Amino acid sequence: MIPSFLIGLREGLEAALIVGIVLSYLKKMGTRRSVTVVWWGVAAAVTVSLVAGIGLHTLGVAFEGAGEQIFEGAAMLLAAGVLTWMIFWMQRQGRNIRAELEADVRRAVVGGGRWALFALAFVVVVREGIETALFLTAAAFSASPAETLVGAGLGLAAAVALGYAIFAVGTRLDMRLFFRVTSVLLILFAAGLVAHGVHELQEAGIVPVLVEHLWDVNSILDENSTLGSILTSLFGYNGNPSLLEVVSYVGYYLVIGAALVLQRRAVGIVPAQPREAPQHLS
Repeated sequence: MIPSFLIGLREGLEAALIVGIVLSYLKKMGTRRSVTVVWWGVAAAVTVSLVAGIGLHTLGVAFEGAGEQIFEGAAMLLAAGVLTWMIFWMQRQGRNIRAELEADVRRAVVGGGRWALFALAFVVVVREGIETALFLTAAAFSASPAETLVGAGLGLAAAVALGYAIFAVGTRLDMRLFFRVTSVLLILFAAGLVAHGVHELQEAGIVPVLVEHLWDVNSILDENSTLGSILTSLFGYNGNPSLLEVVSYVGYYLVIGAALVLQRRAVGIVPAQPREAPQHLS
């Protein structure tokens, strides 16, 4: 439930901020009649996202045996990859997203009319919706469908409330801190997806096992206990992991950590300009 809440909150707030920026800029341009077109685009995107989520769930239920394990493993690895890409994209493009969206809205209103504006609203929201459907499908493999739906629903409701407070009420929220904290939590969740995905592929015989149980601490903290289930769904805890699961889990952190450091150096470090010597009057 916690991972699905976090996913719903993060993805929902991103979508809410995007819609809020579009609506605010339309109001600034004095084209309030186009607001309805934006909401139609949002509604269409939500509908497509729901259909995609139902389709992914139905597809997963249709598989049995090794086919089910392969589908779950592939879905977890794909979700982890998309989730990681999303975090890097937001860190790189987040500071420019408002300017880019406002330019897109201006071009849509001036050049393409209502259909262009509808398409803009649809595309930016459906991207978040499809991502959410994929992430929740992967999260549902380590929790019950009911817990996943409740967590996602609560996260989306909180995202809508935060989005409304930011744009309508004027509440100030440190967005950089919010996305930084949620990015850390989502990286932890993605690492668990990678390890679980490898586990499912091992069960299906696609990936070699090597060492079946590197250790077993279920006598201390059972993965099926209440606390163990929470840690499993949130961080990918496994009381008796295989060698390849541990290697993939640790390897994910090492690769992502190095990539984040390199990206921050590439984006954030600006060479210092030499200071001119002060001119003295003679």
